[in-house]
Amino acid sequence: MNIKKISFIFLIIFLCFSKPVLGEVRVIDNRLQVNNEAFYIKGIAYHPVSKGKSGDQRSFKNLDKDLILMVEAGINTIRVYRPIDSEKILNTINNAGIKVIISFGYNQNGFYDIKSGSFINYVKKYKDHPAILIWELGNEYNFNPQWFEGDISIWYKSLNNAADLIHEIDSSHPVSTSHGEIPDELAMSLISNIDIWGFNIYRWDKPESFIEEWLQLSTKPMYFSEVGADSFMTIERDGFKKGISEKAQAHANSVILEKILSNSNTNLGLVLFEFHDGWWKAGNPHKQDTGGWAPMSSGVPYDGTANEEYWGIVDIDRNKKLTFDVVKDKFNNFLLDETK
Repeated sequence: MNIKKISFIFLIIFLCFSKPVLGEVRVIDNRLQVNNEAFYIKGIAYHPVSKGKSGDQRSFKNLDKDLILMVEAGINTIRVYRPIDSEKILNTINNAGIKVIISFGYNQNGFYDIKSGSFINYVKKYKDHPAILIWELGNEYNFNPQWFEGDISIWYKSLNNAADLIHEIDSSHPVSTSHGEIPDELAMSLISNIDIWGFNIYRWDKPESFIEEWLQLSTKPMYFSEVGADSFMTIERDGFKKGISEKAQAHANSVILEKILSNSNTNLGLVLFEFHDGWWKAGNPHKQDTGGWAPMSSGVPYDGTANEEYWGIVDIDRNKKLTFDVVKDKFNNFLLDETK
């Protein structure tokens, strides 16, 4: 065997072993890293349901258009509430330079859920896909103990066991949960295996108050798994008129994003709720209804009411709302201070 051939073989071996694992995600010194590069979550919640459809009928027919809008807005992460069981769709998202937070529900009728144990099959199937950022368990279930026979500890123990099982299968991605508001003593005592805490926080336009509380409670890394405001005012308040008010939404999101981004040394990022208006949430799915309710929603700016069908940064037809340009400005002009 000649010297050139031997050298070529050693070069190939070196490249194979020196190349980072596709999508390898780590939390180091309270920083998120993807393939050894700092990564800050500039995210959007994404549950694409078309007009006239129910909430469990997602459609990715507008994915290409949606991704173009997301990239324009500086979004680098989408959070989904049900796993995306399609390599083609994940490839499309990854090719746009966007990562995915995959959320597993407790009971999703056996569709990769925690109750059936089938969630781990999804982890095995997609753990090497470069689009995956974080495995997330549940979405503010602490607000709904009735789903667990009135005993929320059932959920906390299930969550903890699920996190442990994921760690056995996949060492390249962190595990989080999305918890509603600040966790109590029971939650803190029973949830120990997750790597990251995600928090759905609606405290008017003052998310920084949560940061202060969390730093007193734990040193574990956290991110805001849901923040934001809707574009409908049920009352006239703070200079915003009753009715559809894109100005109220844009102003609230501007303040919320500024407060979180300016404290980026204390969090791993945020997911704004949500990409497009969801007509399926509060009434007739063929039209946009007012009203709607969500647990612990009295902190929604600026009327204290979560008008569930008005949260998008674009409307259901993908027309940009005023808040789109706010998000675009904040995300595209944000630079992570890696010296902190």
